[in-house]
Amino acid sequence: MARLWTQTLSAGWEFRRDSDETWLSATEVPGDVHTELMRHGIIPDPFVDLNELEVAWVAEQTWRYRTTFSTPEQAVAADDEGENAAVAVDLVFEGLDTFAAVTLNGRTVLESDNMFVEHRVRVGAFSTDGYKNTLEIVFEPARRRGLDLAKAHPEHDFIVHQTEISRGPVRKAQCHFGWDWGPILLGCGPWKPVRLETYVSRVQDVRVDYTVVNLGGQTEGARAEMKIHAQVLGPGAAVEAELCFQGQRVFCFRETSMLNDSGLDTAWTYTSATVKVEAPQLWWPRGYGAQNLYELRVRSIARDGATVLAEERQTVGFRTVELVREADGFGQSFYFRVNGVDVFSGGSCWIPADSFISRTSPQRYRDWIRLVADGNQVMVRVWGGGVYESGAFYAACDELGVLVWQDFMFACASYPTYLAFLRSVETEASQNVRRLRQHPSLVLWCGNNEDYQLVERYGLEYDFDADKDPQSWLKSTFPARYIYEHLLPQVVRDESPDAIYHPGSPWGDGRSTTLKVDATVGDIHQWNVWHGEMRPYQALPDMGGRFVSEFGMEAYPHVDTIERFVTDAAERHPGSATLDFHNKAVGHERRLLAYLTENFRAVRGGDDLASFVHLTQTMQADAMAWAYKSWRRHWGSAGARRCGGVLVWQLNDCWPTVSWAIVDYFLVKKPAYYAVKRALAPLGVAVSRKFYDCTTRPADALWRRDTGHVNPTKALTDIEFDVWVASSRLPLVCGKVVVRFVSIKSGKNVREPLVKTLDVRPNSCTEVVVGYRFETEDGTANREHFVIHASLWVEGEIVGSDTSWPDPIKYLDFADRGVQVKAAGPKAVEVSADKPVKSFVFSERQGVTVSDNGFDLVPGDRPVRVEIEGIEPDKLPWTFVGR
Repeated sequence: MARLWTQTLSAGWEFRRDSDETWLSATEVPGDVHTELMRHGIIPDPFVDLNELEVAWVAEQTWRYRTTFSTPEQAVAADDEGENAAVAVDLVFEGLDTFAAVTLNGRTVLESDNMFVEHRVRVGAFSTDGYKNTLEIVFEPARRRGLDLAKAHPEHDFIVHQTEISRGPVRKAQCHFGWDWGPILLGCGPWKPVRLETYVSRVQDVRVDYTVVNLGGQTEGARAEMKIHAQVLGPGAAVEAELCFQGQRVFCFRETSMLNDSGLDTAWTYTSATVKVEAPQLWWPRGYGAQNLYELRVRSIARDGATVLAEERQTVGFRTVELVREADGFGQSFYFRVNGVDVFSGGSCWIPADSFISRTSPQRYRDWIRLVADGNQVMVRVWGGGVYESGAFYAACDELGVLVWQDFMFACASYPTYLAFLRSVETEASQNVRRLRQHPSLVLWCGNNEDYQLVERYGLEYDFDADKDPQSWLKSTFPARYIYEHLLPQVVRDESPDAIYHPGSPWGDGRSTTLKVDATVGDIHQWNVWHGEMRPYQALPDMGGRFVSEFGMEAYPHVDTIERFVTDAAERHPGSATLDFHNKAVGHERRLLAYLTENFRAVRGGDDLASFVHLTQTMQADAMAWAYKSWRRHWGSAGARRCGGVLVWQLNDCWPTVSWAIVDYFLVKKPAYYAVKRALAPLGVAVSRKFYDCTTRPADALWRRDTGHVNPTKALTDIEFDVWVASSRLPLVCGKVVVRFVSIKSGKNVREPLVKTLDVRPNSCTEVVVGYRFETEDGTANREHFVIHASLWVEGEIVGSDTSWPDPIKYLDFADRGVQVKAAGPKAVEVSADKPVKSFVFSERQGVTVSDNGFDLVPGDRPVRVEIEGIEPDKLPWTFVGR
């Protein structure tokens, strides 16, 4: 007897607006109503021009989907033999977006109001007329239902940021209601697969609890002790568990004492005895070791001892993980330790890769995570306003060694806690923790994104020390505390006992929650650059914390991307109506231009799009470099981990736009991506000079007010710099650092290089030069500006370099740079210059990849070799500051 028959109901669907009579063909399920309407030419692409406004009516309608399917042959045969009780048939809806009523042959079988919940419905009444069945799903407007729910619960003061209050009680991707980087596209539809399952027995809810002992940071001598838990539905004489590694069996055992004669509606729980795996091959984050993965198979075996009635497969990665929160000289630490090794979590924040989530294929997920890994990033944070992502996302993270910080889906709101809402949230959390807990890449569950900030902003009731009664929280003006500090941690304890839970992001210790950054405890969102005080991005090194889980700087995407979503050539200029419309960040016109004009010379005439794009990208890359290399410096050494990680807001976009993303919607990398990659290199050198803010800094301590009487020659007369080497390598490295001082005007050295030999400490920051003051031999001011260029040499080869420029860049003259781009084979070029060059950038586009971009050029250094795929190298435009 076969164990399971699965029929995916992906084709043959139709859809229509409730008020229409004509059904239209739906290409496939999973899907959504917007993409189907686009295929029929009924609406334009909302990602293009101002079309988002043209499709707003779609969200206000009720939509119907339907399909027909045949009764499964196995169920027909069982019914003919009078054995229908021995075969179960389930309809499985992995995800319905969002308010959905499902009927089968005219009978209501399901009502759903949570996008994040899977439903399994036992089918007991098939059609006997030719065994043809009609399945129909009716989707109601999420916004209307949300407003109705808010009105029905006046006991809750719905405080919702970014959008209107309708999203507060709706368990749907919160960004669908619009965000400061994404459109308002309130779609609906079966966004995950719908399938029919026929079976005689089923294995579900497989969980592996394990410990790794005698670790000591090495596999040798280690041992994994594991217990296997599972639920089995229906009859079974035995349970068999098999663990394999790289196709080779590690163990296989069968227990026959589990005889079960119960029906298909009865689940019985199986727990194995403790199983020992000697010298397990550990799973490591990228750069620290291999991503070793085992496959576990749990089977229900029939009475004949041979027939497999059901099987469930699961990936297992053996590793240990800790969130180290210890008192130290800076406050309380916050960093991850994997397999006994401290890991600096440099990475980025993730939002849905498409506003229409079902369009993101497994390959596209892998392409995204490959970008993360190739960019030397070791962590990605799944933000709480999107979705619990597809299994393909986490599988890619497992395979490529990228750690996952996983938010629960709550963001920027004070959520309600009426009973039906809490029950829905509990189901949502339980299902998704259960679905994702086996992934070794997932190292932390986080309760929400920025919800605690509302406590301080609106003076909500919250006393972390005095009030420890969850029931009292429900009666306070901040009832959502019950979700974050009681319900969700309890779910995590029940479903994944060894998992790490963090109440929110940002979150300190309950006393310093978030709106006011506390650099001594927890994780922080540092938005006093761009938002808040709008401080210079050069101040970021002094604005860090124990773990920076958000910060960012906006930039335009490359010109080719802009041309794909701005169809009118007359609109392709900075600040056009279309480009402003696609930038959803409030006040972006003032903020972007303020940072731009503080640092760079204004673009000719204000309408040179290519130059404007390049300058915004250079500015964003500069901000990333200042932040990542300086905060990584704060990684320090064991026992003095001042900063445990940095996650830029944001990695990606959900549509073509102007935003904080370092890679655009089409997976085209901005120069900032490469700046992060260089700063997070396994072994890298960094240089930073003292910053003088020539726009807001008081001229003298004697002045008692801010003044415009500043001295712009400070960058010539008072030069102080630091040089350090950061390493994530575990062995000691012997190296040499060479620091050069090169005239921006002439390209000549202004003094002899500074050379230091050193031992680079493992997994630490090694200081090379601290507070080094540059003075001329006669004590007078320097006559010209120069760059400070540091290079790291190991075994006679340069393994990394960094360049520090005098700020602001706009004061510098970049005439006559002598840039040369020479062919170095059919798919490579070498780039060099006679004088220092700031931000050499190839204008990237979809389908084209370059190995490096947005780099500086310093004469006397080796040429920068760039591998180029997807286009002939001489056909790819390039530019640099001042060209």
